[in-house]
Amino acid sequence: MPHGRDVIVVAASAGGLQPLRRILAALPASLPAAVVVVLHVPATGGRTLSRILDRSGPLGTDTAIDGERFRHGRVYVAPPDRHLLVVKDVLRLSCGPRQHSLRPAADPLFRSAALYARARTSAVVLSGTLDDAALGSAAVERCGGRVLIQDPAEADCDSMPRSAIAATKDPLVLPAADIAKHLIELASEGGPPEGDGRQAAMSAADQLGLDAELQAEVTARLSSTCADKPETHDGLAGHRYAQQSRFEEQSVSVEGALWLAVWALEERGRLATRLADTAREGRNSLSADRFDRTAIEARQAAEAIRRVAWESTAEVDPEPE
Repeated sequence: MPHGRDVIVVAASAGGLQPLRRILAALPASLPAAVVVVLHVPATGGRTLSRILDRSGPLGTDTAIDGERFRHGRVYVAPPDRHLLVVKDVLRLSCGPRQHSLRPAADPLFRSAALYARARTSAVVLSGTLDDAALGSAAVERCGGRVLIQDPAEADCDSMPRSAIAATKDPLVLPAADIAKHLIELASEGGPPEGDGRQAAMSAADQLGLDAELQAEVTARLSSTCADKPETHDGLAGHRYAQQSRFEEQSVSVEGALWLAVWALEERGRLATRLADTAREGRNSLSADRFDRTAIEARQAAEAIRRVAWESTAEVDPEPE
């Protein structure tokens, strides 16, 4: 039976905690989806966020753990100072470079869900400043997912919602009170056509190409939408924050592709090892040797790319971890 839209990714920043709690309060314990949340918090704070959200509704909430398989009916929150990614059905934490001067940031989460969960993804953008989640929302939409955005007219800070609206073609723009109902419907529907939401991860080259294409498209939309936009009540001009985010996205898109390539190669190595073990049990030594070589090559390639990624990270973000 095909999946419904069972991966829900949520981004919130200034003014976004209360609408987030309202949404979680309206989601049932039987929700056939996992909810993965990035809330912009300082590196030294936000450690009680999972406990706060755990009291918001029937869904249990945990701080995400690297390598953890996510489950339906649970909420997972990015810890301070780590990006949170969805890689197939596993959560991964990254200390890669800040995006929009933020870690955790929404764009890495949204883009990883788009690339791995594809049409299984529902993305939610709530109140916040700047335009984090704009590029990620475009990626979700491009890969077949749905984007739901809090109505900027009711958001305490409308920059994130307005930027996500500008970056997407067919978002659902809703009051926060109505978002949960739509998420339940999307999670419970028959799902995208068989295979759409479970395609293999894109190659690093394909992912980088999509990032570059989306970046150009979203930058053009944001610039045209915000060229004459007056200062919003959070004091940031649309044109200024679009230009700032464009600079930051250009500096980190390669690093993001490198980290996704590392995890894809590691998964290939683990699969090859399992196949080699199965071949040995069946006394097929030739196949076992071939899969062993594949596993070794995948791990070596992952390690080489990891070194490059860490070097790039150190250049962009020299702060000690």
